[in-house]
Amino acid sequence: MSSTVTMFKSLKLMTYLGFLVLSGQSWADNKQVNWSIQKEVMLTQWGEQITPQNAWQQYPRPQLKRDNWQNLNGLWQYAVVDRKASEPNSWDGQILVPFAIESPLSGVAKRLNQQALWYQTEFNFDLNSAQAQILHFEAVDYACKIWLNGHFVGAHQGGNLPFKLDVSNAIQQGSNQLVVRVIDDTDAPDRYQLRGKQTQDNRGIWYTPVSGIWQTVWLENVNPIHIDSIKTQADANGRLNIKMNLAGEHQSVTAKLQVLFNGQPVTSAVSQTGEFNLKVDNVSLWSPANPALYDLKISLLDNNNRVLDEVTSYTGFRSIGRQQDAKGNWQFTLNHQPIFHWGPLDQGWWPDGLLTPPSEAAVLYEMDYLKRAGFNMIRKHKKVESRRYYYLADKLGFLVWQDQVSGGVDSNGGKQEWPVWHQASQTYSDRLKGEIEAAWPYWAHQQYMTELKTMMDTLFNHPSIVVWTTFNERWGQHNTMAVGEFVEQYDPSRHLNIASGGNFFPIGDIADAHHYPEPKFLLDATEFDGYIKVVGEFGGHGWPVQNHVWAPEREKMIYGNMPKTLNEYQSRYIRSITNLAKLKQQGISAGVYTQTSDVETEINGLLTYDRKAEKITAEQLYKIHRQAGLIK
Repeated sequence: MSSTVTMFKSLKLMTYLGFLVLSGQSWADNKQVNWSIQKEVMLTQWGEQITPQNAWQQYPRPQLKRDNWQNLNGLWQYAVVDRKASEPNSWDGQILVPFAIESPLSGVAKRLNQQALWYQTEFNFDLNSAQAQILHFEAVDYACKIWLNGHFVGAHQGGNLPFKLDVSNAIQQGSNQLVVRVIDDTDAPDRYQLRGKQTQDNRGIWYTPVSGIWQTVWLENVNPIHIDSIKTQADANGRLNIKMNLAGEHQSVTAKLQVLFNGQPVTSAVSQTGEFNLKVDNVSLWSPANPALYDLKISLLDNNNRVLDEVTSYTGFRSIGRQQDAKGNWQFTLNHQPIFHWGPLDQGWWPDGLLTPPSEAAVLYEMDYLKRAGFNMIRKHKKVESRRYYYLADKLGFLVWQDQVSGGVDSNGGKQEWPVWHQASQTYSDRLKGEIEAAWPYWAHQQYMTELKTMMDTLFNHPSIVVWTTFNERWGQHNTMAVGEFVEQYDPSRHLNIASGGNFFPIGDIADAHHYPEPKFLLDATEFDGYIKVVGEFGGHGWPVQNHVWAPEREKMIYGNMPKTLNEYQSRYIRSITNLAKLKQQGISAGVYTQTSDVETEINGLLTYDRKAEKITAEQLYKIHRQAGLIK
């Protein structure tokens, strides 16, 4: 445990120093400040420290890092207007990017109502005409159009993932004006937006909508011939494969790779094909107990040996698989050894930033708490985090189950109908009875697949990600077999959980049951033979901590009835963990406890929503988990 704490302290120091050594230049200093955090709202300790100068200044793409970049986060102008209106002539005020307009940290905390949200910012730029300039948006919810200096430079649809635009023909020396228009139909019944837990009627397990820019906006200068992306695979046998995708017209270039471990060179290679295949001897394997990462440095050279581009990245050598135990139960393996996946359902919501954590230090605090509690896995639920989140998961050593963000005509239990739900924890005489899939229009399914593929591409290089989960509890579950076949073919290196707690189809690697509050699985159901059996959600025990409840006057949501005392709440947790341990002895290979923190009116977290109180300390959790036999 001491090595984990040391790593956390080191990363925490890096986070604070990151404003000096990792960040690009921010132009918030040049703006007249007319912004303040909304009062009388729940804030985290990190949200209380946010200013326009320090809001998310870290480099946003650790898997493909360049030194020459510029951070555009800070104070922008905003206006909310009728959708039919053109760009506004005046602005409503200032908004702090990258926080969504509904969030307290944005300084606005207002909702859109079938309106258009406009942004404007000005930034200075030292133009090098020999270079290409790429404008990056890490996430904008949901559909946006972008203008630079009056030139339309592009549009994007999809609220959860990064996109980029080549703005070389629009950017200019000195002052530049960037304008963004956003619309967001969070749960409109005919839009099929992938929105996860967002809803206009936020209550229970459904939360406040998030609209507009909610992750970092940034610029980088690159050679017209540059490394557009890399795809990295590193396995437990020391094999390393890197495929590069190059941008720009070129006839012949040479790529040089250097692999380092703990700052020391390990091996190197040269390629003229855009691909590296090498073997690293005596490799230190990545795992939750030993999250060893190797640094990568790639240089792109022309025929005269001049450097066109240079990037740094990293990888972890690890292999994911499965094997049968002595009783014939299928188990997860990591680096050819069985491993029990044990972690929380993690919503990734914050009272002050909503989908945007207030800072990286906040994420580090939460991950450190989970690590010290003995969890080795996080199920990232219905949300794609920033790329820096997965970098921290790689560094600290978490197995990540990554959900695809859900959508469809009904994500909040309203009047629209979902498919019939046949749970893996309940007995049904005929599991295929009734409508077990929704019928999506072709265009909506294509958008779903576009976002699924983009998510997999964006996160592919992270060793922490070990499971893709395409559907959850039949929410928007459609074309299940086709979706599963795509994932299996596109990324055979990871496990597929086709429908966590949803309608089971015979594809993928995992059969997943949800059952509250006590974990349960129909172990004798023959349709699950040949699959890794997991309890993908259970628990949900709730307890309100005085002065740490988001909306004290509103109805609270937990699973089961409210305990009378904190001791009773903690006893219920111990009972559920004991029951999961019994299932583990019977062949269950993973458990996901609901959940990391309270979220709005849902108060079943191990932490309060503001992360200021631990309902059960990490030390208590570690002791409970070890005594039950979930961890060694």
